[in-house]
Amino acid sequence: MCSYSPEVRTVPAGRWWNAVRVPLALGTPALLSLGDDTGAVIKDGYGKILYWLIPPGDAGDWRLPDVQVLGPGSHVAVPPLRRTSGPGLYWRVPLSRDRYWTDSELLRQALSAAAVASAL
Repeated sequence: MCSYSPEVRTVPAGRWWNAVRVPLALGTPALLSLGDDTGAVIKDGYGKILYWLIPPGDAGDWRLPDVQVLGPGSHVAVPPLRRTSGPGLYWRVPLSRDRYWTDSELLRQALSAAAVASAL
């Protein structure tokens, strides 16, 4: 998983956070919808994927198309904190003390609305 950079770390999900993996086409409108209510977001510019960090244990029962919740048993490639632009793996919304988890219910609503809009 370190093909992006030797500084990228593979971190287990489920302990400090769960991650919500979403294709960029669905994640971009959801990110815009969330605005300042989003927590930290990792972007994989090569894979065209966004990852939101949410509280551990949350969203395990979600059944949304094209959305994958990563918890215990999963790992996520995490870029160094200073990497805030591409190409490759970077913080689309940087992790900070004030911006860590995204509220799971707000994220679910934003992703559901983005999925409905893309189906029209």
